[in-house]
Amino acid sequence: MGLTRRSFLKKTLGSVAALPWIVPSSALGRDGAVAPSQRISIAQIGFGWIGGSHLQTLLGREDVQYIAGCDINKTRLDAAVSEINAKYAERYGKPGYRGCAAYGDFREVLARPDLDAVLIATPDHWHAIISVEAARAGKDIYCEKPLTLTVAEAKEVVRTVRRYGRVFQTGSQQRSNVFGPFRNACELVRNGRIGKIVSIDVSTGDPPRLCDLPPEPTPPDIDWDMWVGQTPWRPYHPDLVAAKWRPFREYCGGGLADMGAHHFDIAQWALDMDHSGPVEVLYPGLKEPGRISYRYANGVVMNHVGGNSLGLTFHGTEGEIYVGRDGFHTTPASIRAAKLGPEEIHLYRSDDHHGNWIECIRARRPCVADVEIGARTAVICHIGNIAYELQRSLKWDPEKMAFADDDQANRLLGRGMRSPWTL
Repeated sequence: MGLTRRSFLKKTLGSVAALPWIVPSSALGRDGAVAPSQRISIAQIGFGWIGGSHLQTLLGREDVQYIAGCDINKTRLDAAVSEINAKYAERYGKPGYRGCAAYGDFREVLARPDLDAVLIATPDHWHAIISVEAARAGKDIYCEKPLTLTVAEAKEVVRTVRRYGRVFQTGSQQRSNVFGPFRNACELVRNGRIGKIVSIDVSTGDPPRLCDLPPEPTPPDIDWDMWVGQTPWRPYHPDLVAAKWRPFREYCGGGLADMGAHHFDIAQWALDMDHSGPVEVLYPGLKEPGRISYRYANGVVMNHVGGNSLGLTFHGTEGEIYVGRDGFHTTPASIRAAKLGPEEIHLYRSDDHHGNWIECIRARRPCVADVEIGARTAVICHIGNIAYELQRSLKWDPEKMAFADDDQANRLLGRGMRSPWTL
């Protein structure tokens, strides 16, 4: 206020003179580059095995911009953030670029007002807490699978994401044809190409067991208390920060939940059960002695079977379909070759899981693996593990997300959390 035209011009020209004369066209959004104002600002929490894969994918996209990284392993965090800054320094012609900041606590990341979205690539026991806090902070979310550690967490994540209107992508990348033609197989099933579905064999690993690793000294660059999080306290062991926590009940649903979160998801998609689920868990199952099966209200039985854990087989009255990361074949073979007509069922098409997330953030529409889809699949894993733990069959109500008249089983739908963590 009170600024004269002459003083305005003098101040403006002085500022311009202080700027470099040559500005990279990428910084202005030219030559096909995305202008800074159009990039979605993202942060990533967790840079381990899976997190490293996400980093390489998103770092290669010019429509997003990393502004923060977070990990309990300081050495790994510093390496990831340095890689991000070096990449942007090269891309935008800005030597010494330091626009991506490093954090040891995810809560500091979510408090940033300039953050649009967050990718969660932590161990499973952190998925629900960070997802809920991110939704409350107004951030859109990509979260690895299985989406939660318990059924109670699944219900709360869906409720909170819906309440705050966030765009959510579960890391069930098989829905985006990343690992094979899973959508194609589901479309064939939906359109009755193998007749009425009788059963599905889903190959996954085994249920979890309690962690029995011996204690070891904690390295100085590891925030071990933060890694343990909501779970019961135990001493450090290097396997637990090296992506080898999946077999243990405290942190994951075992091999059944690990690949089950992928393959049960495809079975649900093929059966048009994204908003429902089975009504019974059978112990022992109908397919293999000692393994569970699930029964749907329409009579379809889904078997947990052994094998290579790479895929699943649909058995119909007129044929079979196997789809997995190791192949796609049908019986008879002609089923696979047949093309879908324009009037037949065509499922949500996505060939780029991260790209689908980014597109949906911009359009404010559901992703191919929306939050309820991820939650429903996680619940199938959890109720299966409860049947294994109790060693008996269970009646399940997919609408109430509870066992029917079974207090003992219902007590296992949630777990207490170590202070100060809550949902």
